[in-house]
Amino acid sequence: MEYRRLYGTDLTVSALGFGVWTVGTTWWGVKDEALGIRLLEGAFDAGITFFDTADTYASGKAEEILVKALGHARAKMVIATKFGYDIYNNPERAGQQERPQDWSPKYMRKALEGSLKRLQTDYIDYYQLHNPRLDAILQDDLWAELERAKSEGLIRAYGTALGPALNERQIEEGIASIVQRKAPTQIIYNLLEQVLGQGIFETAQRENVAVLVRVPHASGLLEGYMNQDTTFEPGDHRNWRMTTNEKKKAWLEDGLEKVKQLEEFLLEGRSIAQAAIQFCLQQKMVSSVFPNIYDQKGLEDFVGTFSARPLEQSEFDRVQSLYADNFGLQTNLIGEVIGQGIK
Repeated sequence: MEYRRLYGTDLTVSALGFGVWTVGTTWWGVKDEALGIRLLEGAFDAGITFFDTADTYASGKAEEILVKALGHARAKMVIATKFGYDIYNNPERAGQQERPQDWSPKYMRKALEGSLKRLQTDYIDYYQLHNPRLDAILQDDLWAELERAKSEGLIRAYGTALGPALNERQIEEGIASIVQRKAPTQIIYNLLEQVLGQGIFETAQRENVAVLVRVPHASGLLEGYMNQDTTFEPGDHRNWRMTTNEKKKAWLEDGLEKVKQLEEFLLEGRSIAQAAIQFCLQQKMVSSVFPNIYDQKGLEDFVGTFSARPLEQSEFDRVQSLYADNFGLQTNLIGEVIGQGIK
């Protein structure tokens, strides 16, 4: 495992993180709590120390499962969680629809208290605004309250996790987080979806502030298992966009053709999933990548990234050349795969 500084903070994190939403909710297919606990334990044993969750994931249950699995190892973990959605006055909505948000300092304190209790800890290592818009990032009283909570030892560092779906407005939000707040920001970025990284990385490097990456495998396209007949289980968040067979077919054809071109030169000494993680980590300011870990096979493949053949600059440059030309395709439907839920 590789470990990197979370620039803009005093934290050091594993370059491969674990997004607890995959085992703490039913959005992706892991519905067996015992399996989720085994995956969390296995990840920790493999050297993953950075675990990212949120209070809104299953109304706090995703925080609680982390304690069940790894509460004994609290001092050796970096726990990230999120706040902003009002989970106390608004019931969980079907299909991962967004709940109303509350960015008042008072609500932040209430949310923090709830997360501390569920996580059975005295402090949160990294506390994130969950899918904030620009107005929340520019809200001085909220950030002042976060700083007070930090001075009290309740949190060690704070930042933003941008979303929910990939949207170019998040470039402005990410830059504001980095420049105005010197706060690390979490974005969607991968071999097939680079718009946010291209808009944010230069600013992050100039300000010496970290970026965290989620969806490094384009919601499964870059894991190597999808084909034209792929379907998703009921409750899987990817189903929302498949409103017609024609749309599904178009998205899969578009994505699989791009993956085919990547596999022509990226598979020597590594899997396509490992190449996807290496690509993200090629960026100096990316401190950690959160792949979707939902089974043992995937966990082993992702952890194997650090013993696989490193990505060469020539390979990275070839990827960028293909991306700049949209892989020679007329359409670009990949951005639609991210989904519109709260993740």
